[in-house]
Amino acid sequence: MNLELLAVFAGASIRLSAPLLLAATGELVSERAGVLNMSVEGMMLTGAFLGATFSWLTGNPALGLLFGMLGVIPLALLQAFLSVTLRANQIVTGIGINILALGGTTLAYREIFGERSSAAIPGLAHWSPPLLGKLPLFGAALFDQVWLLYAGLAVLIATAVVMRHTALGIALHAAGVAPRAVDQSGLPVARIRYGAVMFSGVMAAAAGCFISIGDIHTFTEGMTNGSGYLAIAAIIFGNWKLGRTALACLLFGVATAMQFQLPMFGLHVPTALLVMLPYLLALVAVAGLIGRQTAPPALTQPFKR
Repeated sequence: MNLELLAVFAGASIRLSAPLLLAATGELVSERAGVLNMSVEGMMLTGAFLGATFSWLTGNPALGLLFGMLGVIPLALLQAFLSVTLRANQIVTGIGINILALGGTTLAYREIFGERSSAAIPGLAHWSPPLLGKLPLFGAALFDQVWLLYAGLAVLIATAVVMRHTALGIALHAAGVAPRAVDQSGLPVARIRYGAVMFSGVMAAAAGCFISIGDIHTFTEGMTNGSGYLAIAAIIFGNWKLGRTALACLLFGVATAMQFQLPMFGLHVPTALLVMLPYLLALVAVAGLIGRQTAPPALTQPFKR
């Protein structure tokens, strides 16, 4: 097997898993706090659109990323208000916000870009670790990635530390396990869940920006193409544990990369099968065929004092 092609395949797998990792990190915190943020797909799409639009308008992709992440906050507040304050069905409200985001970004895209849809959009810069990037064969292919990927890994590690070793992490876990006990201890369950949903929204927006201005450098209608749902499936696949969820995101990235890279190895597999492979793996995870899944007991359950 050609090692150069293998290195390209590995690099593509990492790149394609990055938006899933960003979105899943935030979504896991939300679910640990007891809120299933089904609108992560719509938040990713909104972030992708806002990131691309402001990157194009300002010529600065860093500002595009910033506006993309800030612009999703109203959607996150809406999801939190419906789920936590109004105690509405989290799945129904999430899907409704996804539909709203799809329609809104499609309309805005056609109004703003119009015939200029093929215009080049400035993208985020690449970065590689000083030593790892210079390794022969695999160095550039594996480690020369968009800097947002490394920022996402840093956030992942920080999230793991917070969730496992701090009082805030304990409160987040408790809000998804025994919210009444949290309330009796004097901590505000609603505020904890609001904060978790907000974090989920910002991370989903960053994931969307990674796709539009980090990877593709353009925006197309519905370009997230179900990535938000894959991020939720990765959490189920990882049994609500951050490390396992990250590995599940990488697995989905590998499955997605196969549809682009396998022909380079001389392996001719039906394209339709390769396209459906990530979603087939997600279905396996959701169906519980990879072992017993232990969700937070209070997940999707509204809390009333």
